[in-house]
Amino acid sequence: MRRSMLFLPGNNPNMLINGNCLGADAVIFDLEDAVSPAEKDAARILVRNTMRYMDFRGCEIIVRINSIDTPYWKADLDAVLPYKPNLILLPKTGTASDALGVDAYMAQVEARTGLEQGSIGLMPLIETAMGVENAFSIASCSKRVKALFLGAEDLTADLQCKRTKEGREIEYARTRLVVAARAAGVDVYDTPFTDVNDDEGVVKDASYAKALGFTGKASISPRHVEVINQVFSPSLKDITYAYEVVEAIAQAKAQGKGAISLHGKMIDAPIVARAERTIAMAEALGLGKEERHE
Repeated sequence: MRRSMLFLPGNNPNMLINGNCLGADAVIFDLEDAVSPAEKDAARILVRNTMRYMDFRGCEIIVRINSIDTPYWKADLDAVLPYKPNLILLPKTGTASDALGVDAYMAQVEARTGLEQGSIGLMPLIETAMGVENAFSIASCSKRVKALFLGAEDLTADLQCKRTKEGREIEYARTRLVVAARAAGVDVYDTPFTDVNDDEGVVKDASYAKALGFTGKASISPRHVEVINQVFSPSLKDITYAYEVVEAIAQAKAQGKGAISLHGKMIDAPIVARAERTIAMAEALGLGKEERHE
């Protein structure tokens, strides 16, 4: 389960070694924007050693490498892939060929180091107009692609518009990525809310992202992690209704009925599928029938 993803600068040892204590479902070790060119080599070594020696059990590890238009990305992959991160985050993915080029090099490193082919996933970061327009082809270009991730800061710069808290300027990109990812059968993650002091704003922004269909949301601040986890976890009402749906369907089958209503509404296959996903997530979080929460 990956509700929250927390960015950690690859050149900050204190944040890296404490990453598994900050509550996020996944941490993103950042070798790109957070690291100046003069510190790329040192950050790469620090991230590699953190992965090698630290126990991140229960917390996924994602590494944001440098983009393919830089001289750094292959060295990034050479350093981190042997330590089996869950995902590689590829910035500024504009076309399927961008993702496929990285996919091919990852396969080379896997073969060279004895790793199972395709065992490490790829998450393209969509942060350009070209990437938004090519979202489906990127999401469906390889089995290695596990999710899409929207990056609004670079995207709005590319669109030549102002980035706002309300996010009207990224509505099209958000919905386009959700549709593309779901059509391709992969997850999709929303851009961070960048005002670390606006507690009300992050709740509103995360709730809107969930309503659009995002799987989860990234954060640049540990302060936002708990809120994001809460928003993207099923509520008491969600869990209770999901169990009612499953119980109603079981009852209908026992009675030989082809359809049944619940609270005055007919229960059909999409409602059952949604209920089953809710229950699976609740149980993964330890929120079964006996431990439901508000």
